[in-house]
Amino acid sequence: MYIIRQNDDFPPIEYASEDGLLAIGGDLSLKRLTAAYQRGIFPWYDASQPILWWSPDPRMVLFPEKLKVSKSMKQVLKKGNFRVTYNEAFAEVLQNCASIDRKGQSGTWLTREMIDAYKGLHQLGLAVSVEVWEENELVGGLYGIYLKEKQVFCGESMFAKKSNASKFGFIQMVKNLQAEGVQLIDCQVYTNHLASLGAEEIPRKKFLKFLE
Repeated sequence: MYIIRQNDDFPPIEYASEDGLLAIGGDLSLKRLTAAYQRGIFPWYDASQPILWWSPDPRMVLFPEKLKVSKSMKQVLKKGNFRVTYNEAFAEVLQNCASIDRKGQSGTWLTREMIDAYKGLHQLGLAVSVEVWEENELVGGLYGIYLKEKQVFCGESMFAKKSNASKFGFIQMVKNLQAEGVQLIDCQVYTNHLASLGAEEIPRKKFLKFLE
């Protein structure tokens, strides 16, 4: 367990605990966050905790060519009731991701400090959002860190106010990123929802090779 101060660098990835916790402390400066994502590290904590930095092994990822779209979802895509935009409502997407109720969670990991930090990354062009609209209402979306030079997208969080809205946006985003040459989408940790879309766990060492 490593405690880092404001100007300390991250310890080697191999020093992460069995559950993926690498370090505690530091700050959410744009410089540190940029360095973290480029090295396969991400912050994840709630308001009652200090800043926690993670690099789990195995890592949940989606190779765009392995995206799974169910028959029912294909019908949703075909109907075209939703439309997708990019980076038109970044702040609203963050706020919805922070405030939406999630099963089994009593609070949010998207603290005000985190929201401000990701807004800063958005201004740098690193943090991007996907918005899903039904007519003029924002009904779903997601955001993440786009490492274009590494052809990797790091997904962070998503929300849905209407059934299938976030899934609609995710599928459209994956297809768009694949067309742009993205090789891998980082999903961080396993969930049944991500697995149903084709995501899989791979060794951290293999994941890090995409960031080299």
